[in-house]
Amino acid sequence: MKKYFILPLLLLLAVGISAPLAFAQTTGTVKGTCKDIEGKPIAQGEVDWTGTESGHVYKLKTNNKGEYFSLGVVPGKYNVKLSKDGKELWHVNNVTVGLDETPLDLDLKKEQSAAIQGQGLSAEQAAKAKEALAKAESERKTVGTLNEKLNAAKAASDAGDFETAIATLTEANQIDSTRDLIWFKLGDAYRLAAPKQTDPAEKQKRYEMAATDYEKAIQLRGASDAAQKDPDNNVKMAAYYNNLAEAYSKAHKIDESIANYTKAAQLDPAHSATYLFNEGAVLTNAGRADDAIAVWDKVIAADPTKAAAYYQKGVNLIGKETIGPDGKAVAPPGTAEAFQKYLELDPTGPFAEGAKAMLASIGAPVETGFGTTKKKPVKK
Repeated sequence: MKKYFILPLLLLLAVGISAPLAFAQTTGTVKGTCKDIEGKPIAQGEVDWTGTESGHVYKLKTNNKGEYFSLGVVPGKYNVKLSKDGKELWHVNNVTVGLDETPLDLDLKKEQSAAIQGQGLSAEQAAKAKEALAKAESERKTVGTLNEKLNAAKAASDAGDFETAIATLTEANQIDSTRDLIWFKLGDAYRLAAPKQTDPAEKQKRYEMAATDYEKAIQLRGASDAAQKDPDNNVKMAAYYNNLAEAYSKAHKIDESIANYTKAAQLDPAHSATYLFNEGAVLTNAGRADDAIAVWDKVIAADPTKAAAYYQKGVNLIGKETIGPDGKAVAPPGTAEAFQKYLELDPTGPFAEGAKAMLASIGAPVETGFGTTKKKPVKK
């Protein structure tokens, strides 16, 4: 026990305060190792210690070796629950924590053996233990099978065989239809398969099926407690909304597409410029210039270095040009500036010649020095 007082003692000596060499300890320590049904460490698991008397709750994480540890645990009775990805694997009730170290290993392989033999357990406890372990084993097998299906579908998609990917992911959904990732990947397969269809009706159907699958993925993830605890949940949800928006745009459902690109940008501000760029492209292609210009301004605000956004803004502006009294084209304010900014940021980019042509058409000067390095005069 003395090892726990070394740090406080050193701190007191460092500041030169006279104090007793030790204080009365009022809390305990819990520690343990968690292993799965195969005896392998359960990494990144959650071990919750919930006080039945004190009401204190300690949420601990296991490391890559399956170990957990915590100081400062208030003594008393605790119910302990082991979970992984939001799913309970095992629990133990009425564990006593005192002022000393309380070790509690959670080895599912050993617990299964004890449960089967009923060692130290009442009939009810043994039945619950068997049930819990059966669920854990079923979950392990299901996850393994689904991962195999996901890998097979990815290999098929990478090879351009989207029909096989669709069939494989459909089989996975028949095994377990509650996994948002399966629905998301199925949506991807339908969306990528659509352009290969020669029948326009079948192509439209594929995009609509993709949208339906993405919506299912969003619904499942939004209702998942485990997903809500994921620190990257918003980023992943934004990706779901982005792909849903693309499926809608290809299915000619422009308003639905715009709404979902906007949602993606709201969920993931760090990448909002990308989602808003996609939204601006949809509006531009739909000929909704005023809406598109407003979105391109948002893209530029989110990422002032995104050259293509300036070009696209200029394209939408020049589409609103009018004819003046002298019969010459009059572009809206900001048109020339948009094209010039594009050339400044990307002077040899894919739209460089187009930007120069647009500037010439409205009689605006074209800067030709972008991207070149001026030679310094030679000193004599």
